[in-house]
Amino acid sequence: MTGPAVSGGAAAREYALVLGVAAAGALLVLLSAHQGWARVVTAAPAPLPGSTVTVTGQAVVPLAGALAVAALAGLAAVVATRGLARRRVGVFLAVSGALTVLLVSARVSTAAVLAAAHGAAVSQAGSATAGGGPAGSAARAGVFPAGGGPGVSAAAQVAMASFPWRPLAAVGGLAVLAAGAVVAWRAPWWPVMSSRYGSTGGAEPQPVADSATLWESLSRGVDPTEQTGQAGRRLGS
Repeated sequence: MTGPAVSGGAAAREYALVLGVAAAGALLVLLSAHQGWARVVTAAPAPLPGSTVTVTGQAVVPLAGALAVAALAGLAAVVATRGLARRRVGVFLAVSGALTVLLVSARVSTAAVLAAAHGAAVSQAGSATAGGGPAGSAARAGVFPAGGGPGVSAAAQVAMASFPWRPLAAVGGLAVLAAGAVVAWRAPWWPVMSSRYGSTGGAEPQPVADSATLWESLSRGVDPTEQTGQAGRRLGS
């Protein structure tokens, strides 16, 4: 797949823009994944208080956050590579973005939310137990609302509250997808890292002997080119 060549300045601006869009999309996915996507409300018989546990997107769709981190790492690879390798990184970014969109757009089951809320409640109860206080006393006594797990029971009500974070996560995934597609298409025309620190691999010029020395070596039956190489090694040492 090829594309039209552009001037150096335009290619650099395009390069920076695409990387910025991909980075913003990945960061948006990460931000959205750590926000509340659902609430689990558990009623409790008096005098025990009810509880509300907020479930984040990371708890129900952990792979979305992992893909966002992988996309950010892929951007570093775009900067460090060139040619076919850079195009492959672009394909990886596009696939990561597409998977993110699919994951955050898929239906989240009530069972998954309850399981995530239970895990969060257990973690909070453990922290409260370690820190003491009324919540810690209740946890140590094994008193939990509605007789279920710590703060969550089978009769708990699940309320999805994913707006606007879940749609924003999808937007971030689409940004990564689009940027990856552009990287795979436009990579050959973008700037690459300087190779001034790379090894040239070329041999250093050998010193050239004068004609008198060459004739003297020939008269003594010595190969003058061999002597020249030895002289070069002495200079290089």
